[in-house]
Amino acid sequence: MTSPEIVEEGAEGTQPVQPKSKKKLIIIGAAAGVLVLGGGGGAAMMLSGGSAKAETAAEGGHGAASNEAEGASGGHGGEAGSAESYVDVPAMVVNLRSPDGASRYLKLHFMIVPGAHGSPEGIKEKLPLILDAYQPFLRELRPEDLAGSAAVFRIKEEMLVRATQVAGEGVVKDILIQDLVQQ
Repeated sequence: MTSPEIVEEGAEGTQPVQPKSKKKLIIIGAAAGVLVLGGGGGAAMMLSGGSAKAETAAEGGHGAASNEAEGASGGHGGEAGSAESYVDVPAMVVNLRSPDGASRYLKLHFMIVPGAHGSPEGIKEKLPLILDAYQPFLRELRPEDLAGSAAVFRIKEEMLVRATQVAGEGVVKDILIQDLVQQ
């Protein structure tokens, strides 16, 4: 015999039983561990997504006044970030300030996200004033201001500050840059 056999006596007589190899047990244990960890990670992501919605709703408030405001706007606290509430601003093209006098242009397409005190309709009404506040800032940009990974962050922050100055505190939550092309 090449491998030892263990003989067990049962109701029907004796049957040889092969011992399980350690390698097979390790593989089965590792597969079970991966499934448990993957399931736990998936459950954690689902639960954290649900808590983020709950936090968004909590920030919007659940008092009688906020419920009336939500009813008037037709929205719900958890839907504040939905696609319907974004204000899509048509693409802008502005001249850049160039030290060598060459013509340089910046094409910018972005969306405005309403804040807790804002609505898409209110932002659309103030959009000409917001765009007017952006013009001096964008025209003063130089091509080297647009270089690097931090350039988009700086532009977003400046646009958010200017939109807040025009529209009021809490009306604009964020600026989402869709296209930023320098020519």
